[in-house]
Amino acid sequence: MKLLEIVTLTALYGAATAARTGDDRDLKADVWAKTLNKRQTTWSPPSNLVTPLQEVWDHVSTTYNNGDLLGFKNYGYDILMASNGTLNFCVRWDSDASVTEADRTAIESSLKTNVRKWTDQLTGFMGWPFDQVPVSVVGWAVKDKTQLQGSVSGIDVHTTADSAGIPECDPACGRFFHQDNDYSGCAGGVARHYDMSLWLTAGMEGGAGGDWGQRVGSEYFLSALDSPHIWLHEFGHTLALDDFYDWTPTGITNFIMNAGSSTTITDFDIWMMRDFWRHIASRFNLRKLKTRAVGKFD
Repeated sequence: MKLLEIVTLTALYGAATAARTGDDRDLKADVWAKTLNKRQTTWSPPSNLVTPLQEVWDHVSTTYNNGDLLGFKNYGYDILMASNGTLNFCVRWDSDASVTEADRTAIESSLKTNVRKWTDQLTGFMGWPFDQVPVSVVGWAVKDKTQLQGSVSGIDVHTTADSAGIPECDPACGRFFHQDNDYSGCAGGVARHYDMSLWLTAGMEGGAGGDWGQRVGSEYFLSALDSPHIWLHEFGHTLALDDFYDWTPTGITNFIMNAGSSTTITDFDIWMMRDFWRHIASRFNLRKLKTRAVGKFD
C-alpha cells in the first residue's frame, strides 16, 4: 500500500481506523540488504535537487489522501505541534523473550538520537518552532509483566492486546486514537500519553511506518541501535515521506526513502521533509507554539 492510502489497522492495531502507512514492500528483508547538510532557514535547495523535489511534490499531491494531501491532519508534523515539540513513545514488545533494563535504556537512547537525525534538520527552517525534539519512552506493552527485567520505575506497563493477541499500548493513552488530544480516559492523563508506538516484532526483517509509529524487528533494532536504517526509513513515513518502489525522481537514486539504496539520511531526504513542512506550516499558529510551555496542551 502507498503511504497515504486509507487502510484498516486490523492487522496493525486491531481497530478499523483510518491511517497513513508505508508501502508493504518495506516488510521484505531483501529490500534492506542493499546498501547532513547544514541547517537552512529558507527554501533554497541545491540546484540539482529542484526538479526532483518538484516531481516528488507533484506526485504526492495527487496520490496522498485521494488527492487531498492537506486534508489529512495526522502527519508527523501535526503530532509534533500537538505535543509542543516532544515525542512520547510506547514500545510494543511483540516477542516472547525477556528484555533487560539495560536494553530498554538503550532503546530509549537510540530513539532520542535517531529522531534528531531527522528533526534537527528542521531547526530554524521556515518557522519551525522547536530548537530540538525531546524524546521519552513512557510505556511498554508486553505479553507478561515478568518479561520486563529489572526496575520498571518511570514507565507504564501495558498488558493489553489487540484483536490479533499482540501486545498493545493502551489505546486510551494514544495520540493515534485521540487526535483531539483528549486523554481523559488515560490512567496517567495527558502527561502519560504516547504520541506513537515503536513496535518491535521478533523475527521481522523489514519494516512498516506511518502516523501510528514504526515497526521493525526486535533483534534488528537491538543490533543497530546507533543507526537503525530501516527504522530511519519508517520514521520518514511518519514525517509523510513516500516510498519509491515504482519510480525515482530525475537524477536521484540513493536516499533513505528509496528503500535499500542508502543506510543514511541524505540531503535529498532532508529537502523532501523541508518541502513538506513548508507546504503544511500555514495550518499551525507558529507564534503561539513558540511561546507555549513544553508539554502543555490547550
